[in-house]
Amino acid sequence: MHKRILPVAILISGSGRTLRDLLKAVDEGRVPIEVRLVIASTPNASGLQHAEFRCIPAEVIERRDFNSAEEYSAAILRRCQEVGAEYVIMAGFAMLLTITPEYQNRVIGSHPALAPAFCGQGYFGRRVHAAVLEHGVKVTGCTVFFLDQQYNNGPVILQKAVPVEPDDTVEKLEARVLPVETEALIEALCLLAEDRVVVQGRRVRILPCKNGQETGTG
Repeated sequence: MHKRILPVAILISGSGRTLRDLLKAVDEGRVPIEVRLVIASTPNASGLQHAEFRCIPAEVIERRDFNSAEEYSAAILRRCQEVGAEYVIMAGFAMLLTITPEYQNRVIGSHPALAPAFCGQGYFGRRVHAAVLEHGVKVTGCTVFFLDQQYNNGPVILQKAVPVEPDDTVEKLEARVLPVETEALIEALCLLAEDRVVVQGRRVRILPCKNGQETGTG
């Protein structure tokens, strides 16, 4: 199926690992996106260097410059709209956004667990994997979803499962989940580029591929 190029903005707070991996996937022709803007929540976000290296416009918008979370969110999403970003990708962005009407079901996030398990405020990064091991579950994974007004919540686009091994440590589990999470995000973006994603309330329906072939990330 023909994929259109999705104009996107990417929000970061730290190393920009997801940004780096998405840009690599663009180079490899595996994800049809055009990154029009990178926004960081802090000038200390080392991931800004990935944007600078690619000559992608990048800005720092800090929470402390606004009177409320709503004003902060509106300023970020206004900039995304000004550059023509159709979708906004939360790539390790540490702040909770208030989604404005024009970006309803257009802000995409990923989480290194199978939502709604191990989600919510305080569950991020290695804390998620530590909680998975502490609870002794046998299967974890990742979730790609449209953000709503809560942490790690909103309509689920897709999920990928990753087994938890008996000898897993936080580091071992993280190393197995991270690449799967990246591939899930790439797959979700491909589905969006093919106009195959339909949101019905909290449920997401994936339309069949018109040419009978499944979306792939390879």
